[in-house]
Amino acid sequence: MSTADGGSLAGQLIAARDRAFVGRSAEQALFRSALAGDPGAAPVLYLHGPGGIGKSALLRRFAQEARGAGRRVVEVDGRTVSPMPEGFTAAAAEAVAEPGAVLLVDTFELCQGLEGWLWEQFLPRLPLGAVAVVSGRQAPDPAWVSDPGWADVLGVMPLRNLTPEDAQAFLRARGVAEGAHHTLLSFTGGNPLALALAAAVAVRDCPTPGPASGRLPNHDVIATLVPRLVGDLPSVEHRTALEICAYAYVTSEALLRALLGERAPELFAWLRAQPYMESTVSGLFPHDVVRETLVADLRWRDPDGFVALHKRLHQYLFEQLRAAPATQILPATGALLHMHRTDGRMAHFHDWRSTGHVYDQPCAAADEARVLELIEEAEGPESAGTARYWLDRQRSAFRVYRSAQTGEIVACSAWLRLTGLEGADADPVVAAAWAHARANEPLRAGEHLALARFTVDPAHYQRPGPATTLTQWRAMGEIFRADRLAWSFVVMRNDGFWDGHLGHFDMLPTDTDPVVGDHSYRLFAHDWRAQPVVPWLAAKTDVALSGAVRPEPEPAAAAGTAPQPTEPTELVVLSRPEFDAAVRDALRALRHPARPAGNPLNRSRVVVANGGGLADVLALAVDALLLERGGDKRHRALTTTYLKAASTQEAAAERLGLPFSTYRRHLTSAVERVSDILWRHELDGEPLTRP
Repeated sequence: MSTADGGSLAGQLIAARDRAFVGRSAEQALFRSALAGDPGAAPVLYLHGPGGIGKSALLRRFAQEARGAGRRVVEVDGRTVSPMPEGFTAAAAEAVAEPGAVLLVDTFELCQGLEGWLWEQFLPRLPLGAVAVVSGRQAPDPAWVSDPGWADVLGVMPLRNLTPEDAQAFLRARGVAEGAHHTLLSFTGGNPLALALAAAVAVRDCPTPGPASGRLPNHDVIATLVPRLVGDLPSVEHRTALEICAYAYVTSEALLRALLGERAPELFAWLRAQPYMESTVSGLFPHDVVRETLVADLRWRDPDGFVALHKRLHQYLFEQLRAAPATQILPATGALLHMHRTDGRMAHFHDWRSTGHVYDQPCAAADEARVLELIEEAEGPESAGTARYWLDRQRSAFRVYRSAQTGEIVACSAWLRLTGLEGADADPVVAAAWAHARANEPLRAGEHLALARFTVDPAHYQRPGPATTLTQWRAMGEIFRADRLAWSFVVMRNDGFWDGHLGHFDMLPTDTDPVVGDHSYRLFAHDWRAQPVVPWLAAKTDVALSGAVRPEPEPAAAAGTAPQPTEPTELVVLSRPEFDAAVRDALRALRHPARPAGNPLNRSRVVVANGGGLADVLALAVDALLLERGGDKRHRALTTTYLKAASTQEAAAERLGLPFSTYRRHLTSAVERVSDILWRHELDGEPLTRP
């Protein structure tokens, strides 16, 4: 049966593969050049890359082109050939015997022990005019790449993920609805195997576009991907090291030592040798699809192990950030915040992939003119004049962001540190910050406030982008490392774009919108004495571990068109003792409907986010006790005392049939737990749901 016969099953398979094949134009050009015998073309090509990257598909394409050119194609598969010289020679004999043959060797990693013999004895026997392509997961031994004898006849082709354009073409060719493309590309990173599996599921589950078409691949897809991508793992310790590397932003030997102990050097060396690993000056990281697949698999397969890994790694990275030298604030902060990337708001407003497009430097005297030029371009001459005032007094607070390609300054920002009323008469934004602090909780001796000022990147003005991400990282890093920081403030153009994101991270809008020149700005504030860094991070960790996905901005906002600003509810910010007292008062007042109206919880975030009244929120928190171990006792004590309106606590104890001391213990514990539940939702901004 001829494989060229379009009426045969083989012909249909070839046609289907032709339609599905996308990209790889550079690799195909090298092969065609070798096939044509062009001057300078390498007749031996070595194709390498991790599992699922599309090596076998590309070899099939090469075979088709070679046959179309009338060449004899000899295919050797490492999965079926004996990994001995005799077995390999027998399988590839026709390539040696027939001039002009094309030898294609797939899955060579299963014959890796033959590498020296292949270069020294077998390949030199090929007749002139022959073409050989060897494909495997491992890169060729550097000894052969650097060998002067092979220099002119060997071409090495590392195979990477498909480009975003080719990956989208791949999904279109598979019939995947456009609405699913972003999610699948984010998950797979352009890995062809992951794309193929995820596309099959997307087409099966959502044959037409719709809200569900953007779901992540299911556990069956993940279970299929893991062994295909990473192969057999030598031990449980190697799997753990790989999971750490997948979850961490970048993995160093020091990080492995902190989490795994003295086997770290051995495990780091093993990780470094894997074909799906990349390296930077800071350490190792896996290809995107390996990262996402391993994390998703661990999270599903061993939830407790995932939580334990998250907490250990999070604590290590936080300690590293606190101890890092000033020059390492940005990478250390990015590594910590990367652990919160499953929070949808974090993922949308922080872009870890593009941060390398710019680099951060202190503002030097020679940079001041460019900084003022950028600020005037984006915000007007009045704002540039205010920046001039601060450059004269706190130039060290300013950072510049240079293009990694040109070295030109393309953006700037400032992190002002203020200990007195300085600047209040020269900068309306600073004046508003001081007014808010004085009206709510003034600074005490030794404390200071900080203000993220002049977040300016004219190309992406106050929208997510490389420089904006680094500006946010620096602000968070400064906050995490600060001593005696009372208030932090962020100022953004008053167009509503950042309200949800900053509110989600407990930067709440103040009651004053300062005006500079022709522009109104919104000032966001956080009192770090009422909610210190450690409990704040703990609350954000709960969000990351919950897997909750935050609503994305409206399409117009995501595209860079500002939504119409809405009039926000003015929220009250309570310290934890104030919050607990308000909860106790609200519970006592439940039997008197008019009394809760004056409770400060009515303007708390947990009540406003819930969309109902204070009584509704209290009822949801009380019902949540039933989901906890021993919570039924606490639930009965609360409902009998406050919801069923027992005349006295003694009467409530009698109604429950409990000794008064036991009843009091249950009631006290219940009130504390309700306050804990409400406080957690107050911090993360999530509405309560009915159990």
